[in-house]
Amino acid sequence: MEFFNSIFNTIGGIFAASGFASFFVGEGWKNLIMIGVACFFMFLAIKKGFEPLLLLPIAFGMLLANLPGANMYHPEIWQTFLPDGTLNSQFWSEAANGYHVIVGQVLSHGGLLDILYLGVKLGIYPPLIFLGIGAMTDFSPLISRPSSFLLGAAAQLGIFIAFIGALLLGMSPAQAGSIGIIGGADGPTAIFVTSKLSPELLGPIAVAAYSYMALVPVIQPPIMRALTTKKERLIRMETPRPVSKTEKIIFPVLITVVVVLILPDAAPLVGMLMFGNLLKESGKTERLAKAAQNELMNIVTIFLGTTVGATTTGTAFLNINTLKIVGMGLIAFCFGTAGGILLGKLMCVLTKGKINPLIGSAGVSAVPMAARVSQKVGQEEDPGNFLLMNAMGPNVAGVIGSAVAAGVLINMLG
Repeated sequence: MEFFNSIFNTIGGIFAASGFASFFVGEGWKNLIMIGVACFFMFLAIKKGFEPLLLLPIAFGMLLANLPGANMYHPEIWQTFLPDGTLNSQFWSEAANGYHVIVGQVLSHGGLLDILYLGVKLGIYPPLIFLGIGAMTDFSPLISRPSSFLLGAAAQLGIFIAFIGALLLGMSPAQAGSIGIIGGADGPTAIFVTSKLSPELLGPIAVAAYSYMALVPVIQPPIMRALTTKKERLIRMETPRPVSKTEKIIFPVLITVVVVLILPDAAPLVGMLMFGNLLKESGKTERLAKAAQNELMNIVTIFLGTTVGATTTGTAFLNINTLKIVGMGLIAFCFGTAGGILLGKLMCVLTKGKINPLIGSAGVSAVPMAARVSQKVGQEEDPGNFLLMNAMGPNVAGVIGSAVAAGVLINMLG
């Protein structure tokens, strides 16, 4: 009998020391739920193809962070203040312009994902993503029709609508700004702004931003049909004029100078976006442009996705704020789409029917998916109507617009 008791005690001790027991202690059940969510996201990425390049790393980072005992990510390191209200002085120091993480302490005491998360916290990964985006983007449609800038700006309406809505729901101004930026339909921008303003919301905001980006073909068409008439959807636009190589080279330099002088806080995103584009358009740095488009972009995407996913621990994700973020993020996205379309309708009137309002929905910066949706909805009415190149103008303008909006929010609230 003693032999069996000894075996049972040994098995019990092993179970108590294992990660399994942690699921039944305190809020461990939340981690178990998040593991299920991580598996669901992996299913969406692999089986359904929803933004797999980012959703799969996010899902696996979520899985790793919620496995008890893995010690790869420690949320307590990233809390500026301890529960008693005092400064978390082991990992944070107070400076003249706010509180700063002590990098050396994180390197000494953090796990693998804590160390990689420094790239998010220090604002390194999102600008590098923008470098790759710039190297892949052709701004010719925007250069050939500068009025597309207006549509890209109008599509940022959702950001400020959601900002006001989040304030009314009791969120702090910094949190409201981070939620609002989801309306730009730009995941790296949302991560960049949130890491500056309200890092405690990074996980839910990143998941919401990338989820809505993946759902562009589902969310946008009903709004587009509701706000436009059949006659407007049938409008055929002139093909954008050819753009010279000189214009393509001058454009990124000019945009960088103008935007950064007006709004310095937008420099990391806009500057790297335009640098990547200049590498592409110069014709002299093909190797660098390809590296930015491929190797660098892929490496940073893995690091960014995995570390953002790690922030979605059970305690951080399963709360009322997550529901607010998901709801207000959807409102932001819908109003952004509507803002672009409504300005497109106005431009249609002012140009006496030369602008198809459908291209206004592409003003959100989900490139090139939003532009493809504009073409798809247009071709439902007229299969011979090709709006893609015209829609790409507002689409790439939206990338610039979301980066500018990020600079505005950081300037106001940072």
